[in-house]
Amino acid sequence: MTRLSVNVNKIATLRNARGGNAPDVVEAAKRIQSFGAQGITVHPRPDERHIRYADVRDLKPAIHTEFNIEGYPSDAFLRLVLEVNPEQVTLVPDGPDVLTSNAGWNVLAESALLKNAIDTFGAAGIRVSLFTSTDQAQIEAAAKIGSNRIELYTEPYAQGFARGDADSVIPFARAAAFAHNCGMQVNAGHDLDLRNLKHFAENVPYLAEVSIGHALISDALYRGLEETVKSYLMCLKSSSFSGK
Repeated sequence: MTRLSVNVNKIATLRNARGGNAPDVVEAAKRIQSFGAQGITVHPRPDERHIRYADVRDLKPAIHTEFNIEGYPSDAFLRLVLEVNPEQVTLVPDGPDVLTSNAGWNVLAESALLKNAIDTFGAAGIRVSLFTSTDQAQIEAAAKIGSNRIELYTEPYAQGFARGDADSVIPFARAAAFAHNCGMQVNAGHDLDLRNLKHFAENVPYLAEVSIGHALISDALYRGLEETVKSYLMCLKSSSFSGK
């Protein structure tokens, strides 16, 4: 079964809007894990507009599943990840002025920067995933510089699916198979939700993990956090790759 990692950034966004510590990001992460999620994801940004570096440190002892830290490989980010020592780090190409992730890495152009980060984290025993498009040249380049995984940027799939184009999943299925053949595992994330997740998981092979934040936390406002986490898990449980 594909693992569900819940991104808790939006919980921090709500907290930061008012100040104080409500809602409590650490308590939310504990509950999300107790409801069955197999991981917690955070994406600390330099301006700390949602998750703060202090949150990352506070979360580490509370996470008994998998801790996944996303971010751009700046010197400060490298230091933070090495200090916290999560199970996985996902490198994304977002600069400090980017609102949310909107593209995969140009691995071919940024190979020196990325290889340095991959080697640094690898020496510390931290698994590395690179945020990529479905472009096979970029995926192959990720494998060549030693990335353990890729995370497929799924907004194009989500947009196509919302228009009624079920075949928008095909490039992702091909990319996942290609990555597997290159020796890497496959994650996915961005705009996956309760409407499109099942179809994606049914049709994309070798899908190790999905990271979902905005949609899941938004759904929780109406459904409650426990029911929402379990609904996403049910999508994954009932939709293992069928080879269609």
